[in-house]
Amino acid sequence: MNIKKVAVIGGGTMGNGICHVFAMHGIPVNLVETKQELADKALETIDKNLERMVKKEKIDSEQKVQTLENIETHTNTINAVKEVDLVIEAVPENLELKKKVFADVDKAAPEEAILATNTSSISITKLAATTSRPEQFVGMHFFNPVPMMKLVEVVRGFETSDEVVDTVNKTARLLNKNPVPVSDYPGFVSNRVLMPMINEAIFCVHEGVADPEDIDDVMKLGMAHPMGPLRLADFIGLDVCLDIMNVLYEGFKDPKYRPCPLLVKMVDAGKLGDKTGEGFYTYD
Repeated sequence: MNIKKVAVIGGGTMGNGICHVFAMHGIPVNLVETKQELADKALETIDKNLERMVKKEKIDSEQKVQTLENIETHTNTINAVKEVDLVIEAVPENLELKKKVFADVDKAAPEEAILATNTSSISITKLAATTSRPEQFVGMHFFNPVPMMKLVEVVRGFETSDEVVDTVNKTARLLNKNPVPVSDYPGFVSNRVLMPMINEAIFCVHEGVADPEDIDDVMKLGMAHPMGPLRLADFIGLDVCLDIMNVLYEGFKDPKYRPCPLLVKMVDAGKLGDKTGEGFYTYD
């Protein structure tokens, strides 16, 4: 099966990035948001990111125009998925919200269409079971910023077919991404390894071991990380980090995945990092 048209549900950081890469590689995309102003904002972000690529001479102006022409915005999910080969869900990391999205998508998408989720931690098998086509359901976990990052974790659910996995792998390669097979366990590989590290760094702040800047310097200078774990937490969003830690904690029932109380308090206080202007660091 060749993917000729895609619908992406959600135009946030991940959703607009996924739309960007598909459209830039010549695959028409229906970008779906709940309101037209949100869809317009997503398109504006894509425009800015493309212009940055033009200035860096990674693409030319004609390619930018063509990419934008490959994106169509929608506020009605059912209409947006009627004639596509692949639907990728990229809404916030909330199980009930994702289940609601897939209930609508499953009813309206063509029978042969593949349903994919960009979830970073929720069970693919659990989401697939809410649809009538679990064998056509798969995880496609892209990484932020999507136009830059090469990795796509391809997560097979309990009933995902070999054909679907092969199609998704081939599609990822067409986008100049590197698909990596991962089994369906909480957090997959990336977040099962990354989030406990971030959580432990937050515990270091919580216990007064060191200041955020010093913790980040240790990891950058001593472990050659390009970005310290606390700066990365702010970039990801502390609410997202907490959601993933809760998925790991509930999924494994292991106290080593307990979210740090400081992380919980900061999320309760609305200090979520870059998106709110304040987290472990302050941003303009």
